[in-house]
Amino acid sequence: MKKIIFFIALCLSPKLYAQDSLRVIYLPENLNIHFISPEPIQYVDISSKNIIGDLPLKNVLRIRLRDSLKVFDNAVVTIAGEKFIAQYRLLPGHKGAVTEVNIEPADTRPLDIAGVGFSQNQLKAMALRLVAKRPGHRIEKVKAFGLKGKLNYVYTIGDYLFLDISYHNKTNLRYRIADIRFKVDDKKVIKAANSQSVELRPEFVLFPVPSFEKNYRNVFVLRKLSFPGNKVLHVELSEQQLSGRVIILYITYQDILNADTLPD
Repeated sequence: MKKIIFFIALCLSPKLYAQDSLRVIYLPENLNIHFISPEPIQYVDISSKNIIGDLPLKNVLRIRLRDSLKVFDNAVVTIAGEKFIAQYRLLPGHKGAVTEVNIEPADTRPLDIAGVGFSQNQLKAMALRLVAKRPGHRIEKVKAFGLKGKLNYVYTIGDYLFLDISYHNKTNLRYRIADIRFKVDDKKVIKAANSQSVELRPEFVLFPVPSFEKNYRNVFVLRKLSFPGNKVLHVELSEQQLSGRVIILYITYQDILNADTLPD
């Protein structure tokens, strides 16, 4: 999908707007300019070979002159996010020069590409709404090694599935998370050779919590999925060695079918 965004952005750049209508950014010698995006940057195009750029962070573009001895008359930089495309006109000089440029909504146009789905910022806003709700009656639960895991809510919107999961540590030993894995497995495994396991990677995780003492709650966003009734979705929480406690929460397909739409 990123390749599609790159291709569209490439076709539009640098003729998306007339250059005289673009916001002007001055690029002095021996100075870096940072463009700060509200969402992860997917594509960048700079029309002049005398200007170079990189992405030190997923939502920050840094540009500068390739050589302070070289000059350029003007250039256009195109920046595409998950849901927008923006262009800026670059001019040499120190007049009104700044080192940080926030990409504002007025500078952007929407990128409406079917199948792209929600941006990371949109998923975060929806997950925060969900975690603000008080945990209700658990849908599924599991106990092991002094730990208790609960599936609080299952919500769906568009092509996404939101899983609100919490853990309670009854022991006095801090739980240091090694990994949280999502896998679709057979309910009953007779022979390991006959078992087919499909691992799923979350599209978004609300909180990157490395460890917890007593309570841990998080929202995981998966793409909508379907699987037969003889299989189950495993949520495997594993601890760093040496203790290595592992607790597996089982989510049935019926739990997913019963998912409600995400509340406003």
